[in-house]
Amino acid sequence: MADKDTVKYGIIGVGMMGREHLINLHHLRSEGVAVVCIADPHPPSQQLALELAHSFNWPLKVFSGHKELLDSGLCDVVVVSTPNMTHYQILMDIINHPKPHHVLVEKPLCTTVADCKKVVDAARKRPDILVQVGLEYRYMPPVAKLIQIVKGGTLGQVKMVAIREHRFPFLVKVNNWNRFNANTGGTLVEKCCHFFDLMRLFASSNPLRVMASGAMDVNHKDEVYDGKVPDIIDNAYVIVDFENGSRGMLDLCMFAEGSKNEQGISVVGDIGKGEAFVPESIVRIGTREAGRAGVQTLKAADDRIKYDGLHHGSSYLEHLNFLFAIRGKGTQAPEVDLQDGLISVAIGVAAQVSIETGRFVTIEEVLDELNCK
Repeated sequence: MADKDTVKYGIIGVGMMGREHLINLHHLRSEGVAVVCIADPHPPSQQLALELAHSFNWPLKVFSGHKELLDSGLCDVVVVSTPNMTHYQILMDIINHPKPHHVLVEKPLCTTVADCKKVVDAARKRPDILVQVGLEYRYMPPVAKLIQIVKGGTLGQVKMVAIREHRFPFLVKVNNWNRFNANTGGTLVEKCCHFFDLMRLFASSNPLRVMASGAMDVNHKDEVYDGKVPDIIDNAYVIVDFENGSRGMLDLCMFAEGSKNEQGISVVGDIGKGEAFVPESIVRIGTREAGRAGVQTLKAADDRIKYDGLHHGSSYLEHLNFLFAIRGKGTQAPEVDLQDGLISVAIGVAAQVSIETGRFVTIEEVLDELNCK
């Protein structure tokens, strides 16, 4: 059994990502963590999680609903890895529960800006709770290395951030919930909040306005669920203007399996340029002065990672980081907070609106739309 110093976790939603969290936490057991309970209304997901926990020799209490899990008082920390459209209600129930539970919530924080704002406001009234948003791409070793280089000033003042994600189509999820904008918030919220978060980090500035062009051109067109054809886009270009004058660009394609790297990130400052590639896990860095001949290639690795998993060790480092914040007992804020979660969703929403309307959309407009309704 877990001793009194063990940090006890509950996982709400044990589909693919919830089970990934379970495995990551198992690899952190030497840090004094244990998963003691799970909640999921889907029996096959419960069963797969139970089998995993059994193989780790972790006894698990199983609940079909998150409220029963919270009321049980069994855990101190909850991981929310349920479908996107359920995050809002679950987060509000956790925040309003008499017993404080620290929370790691999967991205996106919520599917709408309005819901994100309500969660941010509710959490302000609970200083006894830490909430971290699962924007774990920050922790991928090549990305983390590039962030370090940019923050160190090697590239000078950042002017342009270009992120390319060329990958496979969306995976099949329980009840195919991820095939519809109403459930996901749209591809640019569901998938790309990661990249908008990184742009903001690299630019060291908040977004001002967004212009996007995208469509559903190849994927999911021959699929039908309950009489409905999926409506999620599978490719887009998104341009983000930041308050400090720097610019970001996303090039997304979800029918590009024939790619050596799934993600390529380029950050250009007035002195030099840095690039990161995933999964090759390399970083290239060069200055204008040294030119092409002076470009260095570095291999990025993090020897703290004990489990690579689905995201190249970033989920492991995310959990390590969150555990550090929890153990700091209020002296340490989560590294990826609710405001980060809100802004990353706001950029994605603005991009989706831009595609629908064919115009620039300001972030202010997206953040204020609720006040006009």
